[in-house]
Amino acid sequence: MRNICIGLFCLVFSGLAVAKTPPNIVVILSDDQGYADVSYNPYSPPEVSTPNIDKLAASGVLCTDGYASGYVCSPTRAGVMTGRYQQRFGIYTAGQGGTGMPLDETWMPMHLKPAGYTSGAFGKWHLGITMDYHPNNRGFDYFYGFMGRGAHDYWEHSPDADMKFGGPVYRNLEILQNEEGYMTSLITEEVVEFIKREKDEPFFAYVAYNAVHAPPQAPEEDVKRYDTGSETRDILMAMLYHLDLGVGEIVQALKDAGVYDNTIIFYLSDNGGASAVEANNAPLRGMKQDIYEGGTRVPFIVSWPGKLKAGARCNVPVWSTDILPTSLALAGVDLLPGSKPLDGKDIMPALTGKTDRIHDALYWCSGSDGKWAVRQGDWKYLFDKGETGLYNLADDLAEENNLKDAHPEKFQALEKLYNDWFEQMGEPASGSKHYVKKASGKKAKTKKPAKNAADPKPASKSKKEGDLGYGFKKDGTPRQLPPVTGTPEEKKAKREKMRAEKNAKKQKESE
Repeated sequence: MRNICIGLFCLVFSGLAVAKTPPNIVVILSDDQGYADVSYNPYSPPEVSTPNIDKLAASGVLCTDGYASGYVCSPTRAGVMTGRYQQRFGIYTAGQGGTGMPLDETWMPMHLKPAGYTSGAFGKWHLGITMDYHPNNRGFDYFYGFMGRGAHDYWEHSPDADMKFGGPVYRNLEILQNEEGYMTSLITEEVVEFIKREKDEPFFAYVAYNAVHAPPQAPEEDVKRYDTGSETRDILMAMLYHLDLGVGEIVQALKDAGVYDNTIIFYLSDNGGASAVEANNAPLRGMKQDIYEGGTRVPFIVSWPGKLKAGARCNVPVWSTDILPTSLALAGVDLLPGSKPLDGKDIMPALTGKTDRIHDALYWCSGSDGKWAVRQGDWKYLFDKGETGLYNLADDLAEENNLKDAHPEKFQALEKLYNDWFEQMGEPASGSKHYVKKASGKKAKTKKPAKNAADPKPASKSKKEGDLGYGFKKDGTPRQLPPVTGTPEEKKAKREKMRAEKNAKKQKESE
């Protein structure tokens, strides 16, 4: 296996002993953010500039092999909140986020409460739309955001909004009647105020931005700053700009409150970038809703100043489901009595270079649409609507070379590994059976679940059917993009040069 952590380092405290003052925990979950839509990624195109996210990565550990446990919204969120495979309790698809998780599952803030933590949830919920599933009834002391499925309009916050597209905005149990402003900024403002209020005692802030999920909407003056040749891509960059501002403001609020050094920050996306907003997942294959790396490998950062070495990189496979057990271990918190066993692991040994493996394997399963995968070490075996593949990610990150015929023993071993895992999973929350690829090569299927609620169509220029977005050809294979290097300042200068050249060309054509 590849060298695991570059720049071996130690924790300030001895071993993994818990600090005397439990750390604050901040989880920042972006929505549909592309793998290359962060400017620290050498494959990011010149229009991408995320200086605050880059600073966060530079302040801690960048997990190059960080994953979401689902390739759409709700499954990943369910895994974050429980530390368990969401398939165990029936969350396979985005639509089941409206159904909600079984109420006998124990949520992250419930575990933290006995240790004196105050917990706040902000932004997109997507874990049940009835009041039984309201964050205030699932362990959170404070909630600002919306409970509905799918997307939410960034400007319109009607108290009568349809739950299929976000629903009304809540502050705790109250539906806000006259909320105004850009949703990304509103979420940030609420988080900053929460930090100010709760700075004297340990807190947990779950910050689930709906940016950069469709519909593509942003302040017009910010959209005008970009000229990528695509209106949708320009809007996405403006949305990303506000997301990045939010990250910077949250970090600054922690510093102003004097708690930055005792706060562990997790930053990640809930799945891969979406084609609807022309996200960039280079150099990966696939997009949101795909079982390839582009659907599940995400920007993933863990920062804890003074405890984790700044600028470290870790390529041990870790994922969103590990956030809960890692946080509980650092806080010195045991699982609540009667809680179900966790599937996530404490990833501190990987972040500190003390191990080259956290999980024996990672599994993905979407249920009804016939997509699943298992990764063990560098090997990944997947099933995608009737097609199977075996890839060595150490040599083929873009998943271009199918090795199933060259390595039949590995192919069969991973297929059996998946089937054994799948037998432990539960029925979909929608009440119907899912597909599974049997080791014999036959596919067992029964009634499909109800069709998931679709994302709303983009509110601006859309892509042509079959176009998978920046970085990908129409057949789904990655384009050969040259690495983009340089500091944010150099990238900015490059963008300005490109913009000046385009403007000069337009001026010349109009003369």
